[in-house]
Amino acid sequence: MLSTRMNNLHPYVPGEQPKDRIYIKLNANENPYPTCQNVIDRVCSFIKENPMKLSLYPDPDSLSLHKAIADMLNQTGGVLTRAVVKEDSDGKKTVTPSPQDKIPFEVTPEMIYTGNGSDEVLSFVFYAFFSSSEKLTLPEFTYSFYPVYAGFYDIPMQTVPMKDDWSIDTEKLLAEAKKNNSGIIFANPNAPSGLGLTRNQVRELLLKANPEKIFVVDEAYCDFGGESSIPLLKEFKNLVIVRTFSKSLCGAGQRLGFIVANPELVQAVTTVKNSLNHFPLDAVSQTAGEEACKNAWYYAECARKVSEERDSFVSFLKEKGWEVNPSQTNFVLARCPKMGGKEVYEFIKKQGILVRHFATKGIENYVRITIGTKEQMNELKKIIEMI
Repeated sequence: MLSTRMNNLHPYVPGEQPKDRIYIKLNANENPYPTCQNVIDRVCSFIKENPMKLSLYPDPDSLSLHKAIADMLNQTGGVLTRAVVKEDSDGKKTVTPSPQDKIPFEVTPEMIYTGNGSDEVLSFVFYAFFSSSEKLTLPEFTYSFYPVYAGFYDIPMQTVPMKDDWSIDTEKLLAEAKKNNSGIIFANPNAPSGLGLTRNQVRELLLKANPEKIFVVDEAYCDFGGESSIPLLKEFKNLVIVRTFSKSLCGAGQRLGFIVANPELVQAVTTVKNSLNHFPLDAVSQTAGEEACKNAWYYAECARKVSEERDSFVSFLKEKGWEVNPSQTNFVLARCPKMGGKEVYEFIKKQGILVRHFATKGIENYVRITIGTKEQMNELKKIIEMI
């Protein structure tokens, strides 16, 4: 009764969402802080004052949201943790980009596409730009949804081993892409390693890559300390940047993702969307997303707290003899020298905290730990002291 395609699917496995007890969840790279109160107030008033908005179809093109996202990127430079927050005499807070993150052109609404979380956006990117006739090149260890989509759309893959320090081997990545005449995709900063390429390194890759093939940079974690490739869009027409509200914008439960790219590529993804679901974003999500963008200062402060807590936790792990990567994300990949990865995961879980363990060969002795609040990380430190 089932199709061959169905029998060959290998679904993505998310971080566990337990229902048997209450845990401190440090396993899914969620933001430990609530969304901005202004977003909550705006959503509540929107529903109360516009009851018919829930009875009618929403804007299929999310035009107001696209403008809000473009404005936010121009105001922050695409890296919230380094954005400069200022408060005027009336208590109003604004945000401006740090000098290293300032975008040398204006991001416009026509350069934005939004979807139901970055996972749906990625699905449409795979469909629009990659095909079954050529291999897609990507790092061996990166976001584990990429192989799922490759299998779903019957796209062959060519994975490239990481360097010994867990960084992406850019020379091998480029060599494989050239050999296979294929597109490239990777997360930057990468997951689960937490390491990122500089903008100049990405630019060097783009200069040498085939300009006729799509080059995707997934910046889900960029706001916590990476370098955004958005400033490269004016120079490279084949660049597609994927971003999300789930991490730095405290919106994992909201399901909003977007791409930043040249308008022709945005239109291609929009065509895919309109061929599947003309209304992917509901009216409430669009309203919440707009208001979140208008309060970028709040999320910049949240991202900075996460980044500072991450750096403190990395120092703590090193003092305890753990092997841990320097991270530009809201998580760390770490290995305990006294215990295997699965044993560490199980030990910590018994104490009431969830971290992520991957059974994948090559990283099976590591755990990925999401950075929580200071109070949550102090609880985890106590458990690590027990180990």
